[in-house]
Amino acid sequence: MQKGLFITGTDTDVGKTYVGVQIASALHESQLRVCPRKPIESGCKLIGKTLHPDDANQYFLAVEKKVSLDEICPYRFEPPISPQRAARLANQPINIAQAHQACIQNVSDEDFLIVEGAGGFYSPLCEDGLNADLAESLQLPVLLIANDQLGCINHILLTVETIKKRNLELSAIVLNSQKETHDAAMDNEEDLKGLVDVPIFSVCNNQQLTQDSEILTLLS
Repeated sequence: MQKGLFITGTDTDVGKTYVGVQIASALHESQLRVCPRKPIESGCKLIGKTLHPDDANQYFLAVEKKVSLDEICPYRFEPPISPQRAARLANQPINIAQAHQACIQNVSDEDFLIVEGAGGFYSPLCEDGLNADLAESLQLPVLLIANDQLGCINHILLTVETIKKRNLELSAIVLNSQKETHDAAMDNEEDLKGLVDVPIFSVCNNQQLTQDSEILTLLS
């Protein structure tokens, strides 16, 4: 099985790229050859005649440009909507087989492959499938990211159940806090520990992962 991770979320804008880029950077600094992939990205900025994928570019910088941006993100679209619909509007429909091939292109058995999906696990990704279908085709362990807020446990448990139904390994859950403060009575990490049997990590948007972080030790 290819070494790596498929990074997904309970929804869009939960911090997949924020967490994924830090993992890629830390593993790269540890002398692992990391091959990041964001195969399809919508919401790209048109500069001149070129679409610039912001998420993919962050991975590009995380591995110090050792992997080309075209390899990281070959399919780019301007409208900030689901990749499936954006590709359809551009008259450039993409299927799961193409997305899968884009992920494994020029990746050896010794490389650590990091693939980030778009939106939530069940969000439409291609003309013929969801993020879940790409994850299933790649057979990579899944890292689930959720926004650490009221109501996230329901979204997490639904996604965990779906990942298991796809016979995929769930490596860990990351609760990403995007707010400066929380209700002091809320502790989603503690509540989840009795409901799932995988490691749970809490991070916040101003926290940098270090090479000796527990999450990096687990994933590498």
